[in-house]
Amino acid sequence: MPITFKPSAGMVLICDFDTGFRPPEMVKVRPVVVVSPQRHNGETCTIVPLSTTSPGVITAVHHEMHGDSMPARLRKERVWAKCDMLTTVSLARLDRVRDGRDASGKRLYVAHSVTLDDLMAIRRGMLVALGLGSLSPHLTGPAAAP
Repeated sequence: MPITFKPSAGMVLICDFDTGFRPPEMVKVRPVVVVSPQRHNGETCTIVPLSTTSPGVITAVHHEMHGDSMPARLRKERVWAKCDMLTTVSLARLDRVRDGRDASGKRLYVAHSVTLDDLMAIRRGMLVALGLGSLSPHLTGPAAAP
């Protein structure tokens, strides 16, 4: 079920890339980090996908996430932000992370946020991926936080 709220930067959600994308684009359901600010009139947000597959060659466009940034169900493995796969998607593609079931069997969902350090590292990786890595460091420091 799609989210019914406007996500904020740093929120970890699940994105359905199954429809409308083609390889080598993302083509499956996977966790993502929202990197755009809340858009009051928009129905889209910009995300960076997460992966438990370690990059073959780790570069400045990859960031290993800290365990505190991940919802409980995603803390079991190493998780990488793929900052070079920056994508703007419809909110209809997004859902919260499933977190088991309650005593009555109803699904539980969480809307977890990454640490500020991880969000800043993702933003630095995005700048490199966009060829903007030489921009002043103040663009990715605490003043740029959500």
